This record gives sequence, C-alpha cells and structure tokens, in this order.
Amino acid sequence: MAAIDERLAELGIELPDVAAPVAAYVPAVVSGSYVYTSGQLPFVSGQLPATGKVGDGHGLVPAADAQAYARQAALNALAAARAVIGSLDRVTRVVKVTGFVASALDFTGQPGVINGASNVLGEIFGEHGAHARSAVGVAVLPLDSPVEVELILEFA
Repeated sequence: MAAIDERLAELGIELPDVAAPVAAYVPAVVSGSYVYTSGQLPFVSGQLPATGKVGDGHGLVPAADAQAYARQAALNALAAARAVIGSLDRVTRVVKVTGFVASALDFTGQPGVINGASNVLGEIFGEHGAHARSAVGVAVLPLDSPVEVELILEFA
C-alpha cells in the first residue's frame, strides 16, 4: 500500500469518486509539474449535504457545518488530482488552496470555514501540506453550494 493511502486509512478517510463536472470543464489538469483542480463542491455520493449561505441565524448554514463541507470539497479535489496523476504519493507539496464561501452579508468567518480544507491537507500530507491560501466570501456558488475549494499541487 502506498504511503498516502496508508495515511488516509489511518485517518479513516476514503477518497470519493471524482465528482462529475456540472458544466463545461474537467475536474483537474496537469501543466508541467503541477496539477490544478477545478473548484470542487462538497458532494457526498453525488449530492450536496446542504445548500445556502453561511452565517449565523435561521435558514443559514452554520460555520461549523460549512467547515466540514470545505473538508469534503478538499477531499473531492484530491480525488480529481489523483485521477490525473495516478497516485497522491506523487504530490510533493500542496502549493495553494483557494476557498470560496457563499456568505450572508454580515458573515466574516471565511478563513475559519476554509480551515476545514487546510486542516485535512495538513493531516494527510504533514509538512508538505502547508500552503498559501485565499478564503473569499461570495454572494452565491454553483448549485447554491455553501463552499467551493480548488487546489494547486506540485508533484514529481
């Protein structure tokens, strides 16, 4: 068993199948020694676990839930990367994470939400999972998803 597969098993993580694109794009592309993922939604078994804006209050997605969805979106991005490079053991560095949070007007906790993605990458890749990052609040995301995550990974 490969090292990253062993680490995933230790963490109790099973990478999902690659989510089917919802528009005209591919889930990930390779350029040189980098793999760039498209923005990944937090699909679980082909369904979004929640929809709507993140914030505090009735009818909003709680930030703690959104953080878990960002984690799932990052795992979906890793699945897309693995599909184009063959094995996550080839990843030498998580270079950049960009996270988008569909935010209620007064919500400013985007960095905490995207920590869901950052933290799981650190758990999986250790020091090679430390990365640059953007956490951006937006009005709405595809399919009314609360979060979307994209990755840039370096590989050998």
